[in-house]
Amino acid sequence: MDDILAITGITGKSGQAFAYYLEKNQDKIRSMFGGGIRLLLHKERERDNDILSCFDVERMYGDLEDERFLSEAFLGVDTIVHIAGIHWSREVVHAAANNFVRRLITVHTTGIYSKYKEAGEEYRNIDDFVYMMSKSRNIILTILRPTMIYGTIHDKNVAKFIRMVDRFPVMPVVNNAMYELQPVHFKDLGKAYYDVLVNEKITGGHDYILSGGEEILLRDMLIEMGAYLSKRMRFISVPFPIAYAGAWFFYLISIGKIDFREKVQRLCEPRVYPHEEATRDFGYSPRTFRSAIGDEVREYLKAEGRLDENGMS
Repeated sequence: MDDILAITGITGKSGQAFAYYLEKNQDKIRSMFGGGIRLLLHKERERDNDILSCFDVERMYGDLEDERFLSEAFLGVDTIVHIAGIHWSREVVHAAANNFVRRLITVHTTGIYSKYKEAGEEYRNIDDFVYMMSKSRNIILTILRPTMIYGTIHDKNVAKFIRMVDRFPVMPVVNNAMYELQPVHFKDLGKAYYDVLVNEKITGGHDYILSGGEEILLRDMLIEMGAYLSKRMRFISVPFPIAYAGAWFFYLISIGKIDFREKVQRLCEPRVYPHEEATRDFGYSPRTFRSAIGDEVREYLKAEGRLDENGMS
């Protein structure tokens, strides 16, 4: 077989976790993709030649918004795993359709379920386009929908909360932070990507929510972070109407340049989603937030110079 596996977003944290499982199971991957692996990397940011070093990997540098680049990158490709982000999915599926790609696995978001217009509507429109293009060209499609991703100080989600908990004497929250979340660890996502890839007969044509191993209140998440930082948490809570009015105030005085309105709305939106289908179909078993957050806090403390490599303060 000369089938090629193309991957976007391999240098991201969940992409690197995916690469770990590809390398761990390299014989199986070689048997599935005799044509090898082709990585689509950003021409300026992504230059990591250590990833997938055990494979004879072809690296192509370009921009996912560049139609010509994608057309060249997907030439002869059998399967695409698109991890780089939902905002490039229209371009990816369009190029895949034009190059007769057989299968597409794309990582999107549970943000499609948001009741707030800006976030949810944009994601739903992208989903609809991906479904339409895939159906029109008989592409076997699987969409994966992670919840809030954490596990590294570069995750842009939980890492911000850790920094705030560490630096603020009192933690400002909205509505006492009494709303549930279900964050997912990047390593669990990497394994899920691999399991979906190698179980096509089961996962092809299905969508999966990839949420974390437990439902947890944001307040309890902050308390867990504080415990690892040896800090007793104190909160100051702002009612939602006041927080939302403040967002409107900044929006108006900045003449629309500072817009936190929907961020405040989504901050109070419960984001708990079941992953039973993923567990049933490919054994998805994510870790709990309480069991994993300590590693991220320790990574933060090392970056701050407050722990050495052995974890000693």
